[in-house]
Amino acid sequence: MPDIHPTAIVDKGAELGPGVKVGPYSLISGRVVVGADTEIGSHVVIKDYTTIGARCRIFQFAVLGEIPQDLKFKGEESHLVVGDDNTIREFATLHRGTEGGGGLTRVGNGNLLMAYSHVAHDCLIGNHVIMSNAATLGGHIVVEDRAILGGFAAVHQFSRIGTHAFIGGASAVPRDVPPYTMAVGNRAKLVGLNLVGLKRAGFADATLQALRAAYELLFLSGLNLREAMARTREELPPLPEIQHLLEFIEKSERGLVPADVRENRTHRG
Repeated sequence: MPDIHPTAIVDKGAELGPGVKVGPYSLISGRVVVGADTEIGSHVVIKDYTTIGARCRIFQFAVLGEIPQDLKFKGEESHLVVGDDNTIREFATLHRGTEGGGGLTRVGNGNLLMAYSHVAHDCLIGNHVIMSNAATLGGHIVVEDRAILGGFAAVHQFSRIGTHAFIGGASAVPRDVPPYTMAVGNRAKLVGLNLVGLKRAGFADATLQALRAAYELLFLSGLNLREAMARTREELPPLPEIQHLLEFIEKSERGLVPADVRENRTHRG
């Protein structure tokens, strides 16, 4: 049976799985589903239409499922879905979706959302993403698997962050950040591949060499992007990582953050 502190308030319509713990003074209201063995700390607020997976840990003063900060929102039914094995730290806020964005904010599995991080309406976050302290996502943002956002990084609405990308602390990101790259600054610019992260993730040397060559062609060669992509397809092996990088670029609607050529010189070698 769930272990609910006497001072917590849990709506009769909420469904709590086996082994769930709810700490002092927390509030769970409306149609909420919480998976097995999830721990909810003290003073946590979980609102209507929120689903949380198994084995999550939610720390004090976090707020999940509040209505979006969108003036177009008119009280329509929308949802927040959080997967399994997530850690959501103090004062983090995750909001429901809106009708205009598909009505769903989704967080995958195994993510770490540090203190004061914010996931706005209609964001789609993959798996094993790290959002450091006070990292902020505007609405309708896609963050692919294993991306890392540094502290106080802010991402503009409708932007995308590619898999294994690294966003430096206090960066302001106005456009899409390609997979496997690093972006730093206000406004953020590309400063190289996320080589440290890729090596830690176990990428093979041959894959790293191919990604380095693709990065040089796409962002530093001076070619227009269409020509650079064509040459990348012609000259480099059709590795899944290369294909994903090219597909990400092709689907970009906001455009990509530019490369800082001067800074990229310091990251070569």
